[in-house]
Amino acid sequence: MVPQVSHEDPDEQFYRDTEAIAFPKLSDHQLAQLEAIGTRRVISKGDSVFRSGQRDVPMTVILSGEVEVFENRDGVEQILATARPRDFLGDVAMLTGTVAHADARVSSDEAEVLVVPAPELRRALAELPGLGEPIVNAFIMRRERLKRDREFAGMRIVAHLDCADGRLLDDFLDKNHIPHCLIDADTEDGGVIIRRLGLGKRDLPTLLLANGSPLRRPSLREVAQVAGLMRQFTTGDESEVFCDVAIVGAGPAGLSAALNSASEGLRTVVLESYAPGGQAGTSSLIENYFGFPTGISGGDLTRRAQLQAFRFGAKFSTPMQALALTFSDGEYPNTLHIEGASAILRARCVIIATGANYRRIEAEGREDFDGLGVYHAATAMEGQLCKGATVVVVGGGNSAGQAAMFLSECAEKVILVVRGTELGKSMSSYLSRRVETKDNIEILYRSEIRKMTGRRTLEAVEIHNVGTGEIRHVETPAVFSMIGAQPCAHWLPPEIERDEKGFIKTGPAVAGSPAWVKASRPPAAAETSRPGVFAAGDVRSGSVKRCAAAVGEGGVAIEGVHSYLGTYT
Repeated sequence: MVPQVSHEDPDEQFYRDTEAIAFPKLSDHQLAQLEAIGTRRVISKGDSVFRSGQRDVPMTVILSGEVEVFENRDGVEQILATARPRDFLGDVAMLTGTVAHADARVSSDEAEVLVVPAPELRRALAELPGLGEPIVNAFIMRRERLKRDREFAGMRIVAHLDCADGRLLDDFLDKNHIPHCLIDADTEDGGVIIRRLGLGKRDLPTLLLANGSPLRRPSLREVAQVAGLMRQFTTGDESEVFCDVAIVGAGPAGLSAALNSASEGLRTVVLESYAPGGQAGTSSLIENYFGFPTGISGGDLTRRAQLQAFRFGAKFSTPMQALALTFSDGEYPNTLHIEGASAILRARCVIIATGANYRRIEAEGREDFDGLGVYHAATAMEGQLCKGATVVVVGGGNSAGQAAMFLSECAEKVILVVRGTELGKSMSSYLSRRVETKDNIEILYRSEIRKMTGRRTLEAVEIHNVGTGEIRHVETPAVFSMIGAQPCAHWLPPEIERDEKGFIKTGPAVAGSPAWVKASRPPAAAETSRPGVFAAGDVRSGSVKRCAAAVGEGGVAIEGVHSYLGTYT
């Protein structure tokens, strides 16, 4: 496959360095392995191989002829790559089941191809390591190259930059790793699209799909449906879905549980209310995670974990909000009731990995600037808003420290607002030393934000020193709130016992519960007061609120699942 880059790009070296990874040639042995699960087809010149917006696109291997992959944007085609014999088409969408963001057609007189259905491909990638490694690496790298390609648009959001709904769509697609761009409605490009589609103020934000179709003022569920993120687990009129393990939440603990569960052959369903990764997924750099000596972004780490789980057959659906958990007798005693779903999910075991949400800053005017100057993550997307400005980070834990260090590379100045008198109590020592010695980070101890002001977006804050009474006025376009967390466990029934702060009790802490007094075994380490229901990660009472610990807890929960299934089934 020969990539075609149609512009001068400062990342040109990246394209050259990654070409061999992104576009490997299949060997005779690999072709034979795929031949066993695929079907040969002969396609004529100009005929489509797949189209943008198509879901569960099969993998296509070129046996003879040529196939070109292109993006059709407003009638203008950009050739992304040309595939020749022993090349294959596709990217991570073939693993995740999300939609294709480009078209492919035969460019030679005819082409003979091998078509491998997506479910068969996922199964082969899990069972045949010699085949899976180069293909999965190629899929990942192709998506990375698309993200760097300035000429590639993917989905397009047309919105005014001060529109909270537009920012929300941008954030949702970004955190779910869907290729897209945000077009300012007030620019020339935005105006052209608005006039061509006849859009009015009430139509914004509008999402343009990869095939050019507009979706006016879409909800997140509508966006998820067209992007292929929301997976329906039923067909026809089925009112119930059955699985071995239902996992609620796809942060590090949920992703680890999904990977361990699916890789061991358990039917695994993961429900995520917004985007995989949880709080860890929003971290700009995790430097103390095992195996990454120079650190890794939370988004990259959790995205790779999700792809691993997909590879082994875990099924994800986003956004899927669990509303209630009820219990009954029988082989599938746990029932999850899901917002907007026509069917209920019945599971042999449930793992609660819903994590915790950052608390809101209690400041006058704060509610006017959520998404318009007040943020709960510091990623590259938010960093673009802070170039050359003074920004404020609120909090004294690791998340606040990581955000301050990341933002200090693009902002002129970072003000870290801390309620306590030192960082060492809640922040890792290596990180607190860096924050304290960074030239453009100023730390305000015993302080809090009392007021936020601005016209359409945040413009200034008032910071109050509770020790001296001093009030400081700071002009800033962005405040990053990292001030502790509340467990996402309010939706659970009374049978799931919680501590005084609302975190879920597990293991020895629930051994005296009525269900365990009657049981023939003690609760597993991650098991709750209800046998067969487990908790892992930040939502669990006593967890250490670290990414690596959450990953470990996900694995521990699956060990408990095996213990439960061996005892009760």
